[in-house]
Amino acid sequence: MDQSALPDRTPAELTERRTRLRRFRFPVLFVPLFVVMLAVVGIDTLVAPLPLLALPVGLGLAAAGLLCYRRWSQYVEVRDDVPEVAPRGRWAGLGRGALLGFALFSALLLVIGMFGGWDGLSYGSFFGALGLVGMMASVATMEEILFRGVLFRILEERVGTVIALVVSSLLFGMTHLVNVNATLWGALSIGLTGGAMLASAYVLTRSLWFPIGLHFAWNFTHAGLFGIAVSGSNDVPNGLLHLSLDGPSVLTGGTFGPEASLMALLVCSVATAFMLRQAARTGRIRPRPARKS
Repeated sequence: MDQSALPDRTPAELTERRTRLRRFRFPVLFVPLFVVMLAVVGIDTLVAPLPLLALPVGLGLAAAGLLCYRRWSQYVEVRDDVPEVAPRGRWAGLGRGALLGFALFSALLLVIGMFGGWDGLSYGSFFGALGLVGMMASVATMEEILFRGVLFRILEERVGTVIALVVSSLLFGMTHLVNVNATLWGALSIGLTGGAMLASAYVLTRSLWFPIGLHFAWNFTHAGLFGIAVSGSNDVPNGLLHLSLDGPSVLTGGTFGPEASLMALLVCSVATAFMLRQAARTGRIRPRPARKS
């Protein structure tokens, strides 16, 4: 059959087709980007033994993930621009988020130490920490794209900020049940601490840059600087330092790690409450849309 004889689609037909696609935008966005995240984790794992390779590969994967999100979101959602990853304010947002993430996790460890939770501190590996920069950058970027850029953002449009924050945070926590040393409380704690805090960072700025920086610095300080296994992982990272924790689970988080401790819940809750208060003052908390009659 002569392909040239087939009629070309008119702009109106193409627009209608994309509009139909947009109705199912959540699964159409989430599933391919989830596959991308799995690929990123796989590549990170392969290059992890080579820190000098892991650094540029991880940073490159983070940039590629952002590009995939921008282009795919523009196509599926029929958007001319994707403001949550707009170039303007990128470095400032990443920098402020990174400073906050470092400060919060350092404060958490300081509180644990004040109550006798430190068991020993030794030197680790500079190059190991360098490689973890790339890995944590790619993982933080992809998780923020999926859980704040897709899940929270679309859910918020349908049910408002409060319900979207609760639901997305719980789902974020539940995904950590697959980790080796996962516990139900650990997953719930991740949801109450990391999930809620990162969603609040997005609400406050209406940008992914701030939560990406916060997520990256929290994880990197955790693993890259202090060498503590992240979120129930069985692998002790080769960070700059090696900090051993010992004490009751309520203080140290037990086998899941400090993110499952009561101290983490307190530290992150303070940050979350502050960001939500600021967001409310600037009118960035969105109510639940009224039902159409």
